[in-house]
Formats: sequence, structure tokens, C-alpha cells
Amino acid sequence: MERPQFHRFHQGQRVLPFAPEEYDARLGGLRQAMAQSGLDAVVLTSMHNIAYYSGFLYCAFGRPYALVVTPTGSVTISAGIDAAQPWRRGHGDNITYTDWERNNYWRAIASVTGPDKALGYEADHMTLAQKALLDDFLRPTRAIDVAPATMRQRMHKSAAEIDLIRHGAQVADVGGYAIREAIRPGAREIDVAMAGRDAMELEIAKRFPDAEYRDTWVWFQSGINTDGAHNPVTSRQLQRGDILSLNTFPMISGYYTALERTLFVQEVDDASRAIWEANVAAHEYGMSLLKPGVSCAGVTEQINTFFAERDLLQYRTFGYGHSFGVLSHYYGREAGLELREDIDTVLEPGMVISMEPMLTIPEGQPGAGGYREHDILVITEDGNENITGYPYGPEFNVVG
Repeated sequence: MERPQFHRFHQGQRVLPFAPEEYDARLGGLRQAMAQSGLDAVVLTSMHNIAYYSGFLYCAFGRPYALVVTPTGSVTISAGIDAAQPWRRGHGDNITYTDWERNNYWRAIASVTGPDKALGYEADHMTLAQKALLDDFLRPTRAIDVAPATMRQRMHKSAAEIDLIRHGAQVADVGGYAIREAIRPGAREIDVAMAGRDAMELEIAKRFPDAEYRDTWVWFQSGINTDGAHNPVTSRQLQRGDILSLNTFPMISGYYTALERTLFVQEVDDASRAIWEANVAAHEYGMSLLKPGVSCAGVTEQINTFFAERDLLQYRTFGYGHSFGVLSHYYGREAGLELREDIDTVLEPGMVISMEPMLTIPEGQPGAGGYREHDILVITEDGNENITGYPYGPEFNVVG
């Protein structure tokens, strides 16, 4: 039997998160960057960029994937194990590579790019081993890192993206209310987390009946487990007076949104309330600063000053917010739009960014625990629009 190195396997009806015109516009922006750099083709390999420019969000499982963009075409390169699903869920052409011969992946890419061309690639994603194979199979005349250019493009959201993100924020609120209802002394973190996750997945299915459903999750933490923002869920049982951290993360077609809130079980002591209210005040102050023309570093310094004046800056744990779009907890990061001292990006209309101050008070000190509030805001022509609805602060979030 003659076995192909790669082939096209297209069947079924195509279903995408956005209209074809949305992907054509994104590809048009990428091709402008290609032309400015004199590139003949771009080989994208990250989950976030392949999803952004094609709609297809791959599941690697140890296999490489790609999107090859040329001045006239775009082709996803996928593993045979996925059959026609990448074509059904992707914009443009699709080639399936087989595993009957090692490096058929690169042979499939070469069939689109041809050898001896000027190529773009993602230096922050491609491993040294894969870069060596790119050089061997494609023999580029020169290779340029296009990751910064693609990140800059992703930072500016289209109207269609903002609409999807808005739905995601509303779904996160649904998860938050479900978690609030599940909180009571004796409940385990895992039980509460599942209540929030299930509510969000059902809401996503209601709003997007043609979508793929995967990767929606909750980090619900209690007591000492609140000290880190990304601490996994455990089976710890809630106790009266516990500090809680509610973190809901719905995933819709590769787009992640978030809601984070501080809560307490049934009662909150005076020391904890004072720190909580200070963090809420910083949250509100920070949201008031987000508007066109201000820099990420400038916003960060102002919130730093706010905390320093209250002798709390030493308890800050990370930057105060970040961009939202095609990203998740294990892929993607628009690092050029983070509220940190070393990011000079100026906010512009159409950007989407969170405000999420966090303080961690060590065990043994009054008010020990991690305090987090998190809202998502769309930068508008004259300010911002807060698309998060779940209330924050002690008035609503002493529960159980």
C-alpha cells in the first residue's frame, strides 16, 4: 500500500466562532506586517495564533500543528488523529500530515511555503529542536520572529471579539452566583468549584449552541489556599470565618474571561475587613484610571502609591491587570498589555484589560489570606466600559 506523507481530508459543514470576513481582516493585518518585513510566508505554531487567524484551536497531545500564511492563502497543518475536524473548525485550507514517516509535518509545511523563502516564525513558541527542522526542511533565506507583531495585532479587538468577550464576562458572573449559592460551612472546595463550572458550561451551551465546549474551569480557594492566585482546588472543607477566593474562567472558542472575588464564610473579623476594603478601594481607583492615552506603567505606579500610603504595597503579589482575548491558563499571553512597571504600552480604544489588585497577608498576621477583585473593562473613546456584573466587597460577599 502506498501511504501518503500528507493529504487533504475535508468533510462536514464548517462552523466557526466568527464570520469569514473577521478572519480575512485578521489575515489582512498579518499580510501587511509580512509585506513590511519582506516575508514570503509565515509559519505560526502556537495555539493562540493559529486560533486567532484560523478559528481552529488544536489539541497537541505531543504533536505539532501549524498555520501557514502566504500573500494569497492560509493553510492549517494538522495531525491525522484529528481527521477532518481541523477543516470543519478552521478558516482557509487544511492539510493533514500522517505519522507513517518521521517529519511529515515539515514536509506538509514545505508543500505550501516551498524552499528558500523569507519566513516568519514565533520565536517565543518554537523549540530549538523544531527550529532546526524548519531550517533543514524549508532552508529559509532568512527567518524573522513575528510573535511581537502578532501580539500587537491581537491586543486591538474587533467589534466581534468584544461581543464574544462580553458574553464571556456574563457567563463568568453566572458561575460566580452559582458558587455563592454553594458556599456553606462543611462544603469542600471541589464541591463549590464544580457548581460554578457546571453552571458556566450550561450557560455557554445555551448561548453558543454550535460551539465546541472545553476548558472552562474554576479555582475556588479557602483559608491558606487563597495565598496564591493560581492555587489548585482541594478537598478542604469550609469553616466559619474562612477567607475565600472565587475565580471563574469560562472558555468560549479559545477566548478566556474571568471573574475574581474575595468572600468570607458567614463572618469577617475587623482586621480582615480593613484589608479587604483597602483592596476594594484600590480596585475602584484602578478602574477609574483606565482610559485612552494612559500607559500601563503609569497606572501601575499610581496604584503602587495608593497601596504604599496605606502601608500595604509590600503585600502586593503581581501586576494589576492584563489583556483579554485568545488566551488561557496554558496558552497565550498578550504581555505588551499588562499593568506592570516595565510595560509602557499606551491604552487605546478597542483594547480589553482587567483590573485585579491582589494582596496576600502571611499566615500569623491579622487578616491573613489572599484578597482579590477582578473586573474586565473595554477601553472606549473617552474612558472604559466595565463588562463585569457580579458585585464586589463585604456588603454582598459575606455568605453561607
